[in-house]
Amino acid sequence: MTIRIVIAYDHSVVRRGLRMFLKQDPELEVVGEAADGAKAVHLALLLLPDIVLMDLLMPVMDGITATATIRRELLDTEVLALTSVLEDASVVGAVRTGAIGYLLKDTDTEALCRAIKAADAGQVQLTPQAAARLMQVISAPESPEDLTERETDVLRLLAQRQANKQLPGV
Repeated sequence: MTIRIVIAYDHSVVRRGLRMFLKQDPELEVVGEAADGAKAVHLALLLLPDIVLMDLLMPVMDGITATATIRRELLDTEVLALTSVLEDASVVGAVRTGAIGYLLKDTDTEALCRAIKAADAGQVQLTPQAAARLMQVISAPESPEDLTERETDVLRLLAQRQANKQLPGV
């Protein structure tokens, strides 16, 4: 079974490069490309991909807002953030809105393909740097807010090394 992917990146050269690399894996199929978050949402609703590779810094609609919309509308589509941004607000925002993973642009091709397959199987995929940022924010919150249910689930999964599809309501 092929994993259907939409690539959401504002830089065409990055989209083309990702398409070229992902094409090398027969289990992966790029079914669409979007240059902004609004187009990513539109394509996801139209094509019903298994995975959306989402940049966070895009025009028209940012990746975090697009992630929230896709996850709210398409429960079976996972969003995997693939970005150059490693800031607390971005990591927490992506997870809070439903991204199953957070990878940096410098992720090598083999690791990206493995992460896509793992995300499709419902497994949380965070680079060590993103996991560290998330843990810092969670362990030392700036405000007395409680964790969202999604944040709690992601942390529990990281600790137990389980797939998030094993949890009810996720």
